[in-house]
Amino acid sequence: MTRSTPRTRGEELLLARISAAAGRAHLGRRLATHTTTAYRARTRNGPFRPARWLPALARYGRSPATRASPNARLDLYEHGLTVAVKGRIHVVRYDTTSVFRHRTRPRDSSPAGATLLHTLTDIEHKRLVLRGGPDGGDARDWEHEIQRAVTRAQLPGALATLHRGERVSFGDVWLSREHLGIGERCTPWARVQRIGVVEGFLQLTVDGEWRRWGPPLPRIPNLFVFWALVERCRTDGTH
Repeated sequence: MTRSTPRTRGEELLLARISAAAGRAHLGRRLATHTTTAYRARTRNGPFRPARWLPALARYGRSPATRASPNARLDLYEHGLTVAVKGRIHVVRYDTTSVFRHRTRPRDSSPAGATLLHTLTDIEHKRLVLRGGPDGGDARDWEHEIQRAVTRAQLPGALATLHRGERVSFGDVWLSREHLGIGERCTPWARVQRIGVVEGFLQLTVDGEWRRWGPPLPRIPNLFVFWALVERCRTDGTH
């Protein structure tokens, strides 16, 4: 990253802290640096549900519709990322994180005003929200890289689990070499003719009939890994 002015003492100290945290977590080489808006996700007791939690942002002064300037430094590494915000360094490893992705739109439903919320679990098993959009910084570069990196880190292990005849779970949703399931219900892959997304939910075509299936997409962790496994199972790539 090219700089037009020398770093300040504060910037040097911050960079040293970021590098030290990345080193302790064995994140490897730094690849890129971005600005974003970040904050901790505050949750009630019980499992984290991004789709239910979003309205609570307003109660904490962080409504998706509220404009906010980028407040965090995001550094992408080979095996994870760091987020520096409010004097703290948060560390995420690609091989262990869960990523939930949610898109909100203003009342006029304009795509240009959409806000992207990415909730990641860090190495302390706490949840950190990265916000991109017109007010949170351009997320296109870092969101695609995070998705590629998490898939690259987690897909081989997931495929190995399927090869052993075991399930791979994504929250309440799970799949095996033979079935696609949610909770105690499951459908054999041989009966699934199509799987897609309609109005924010998974939609299956089973035996010629379509049905809405599973929780809302924002409640499914690492959805991009899930889709990679679905493709393998649908094409018998795991057999």
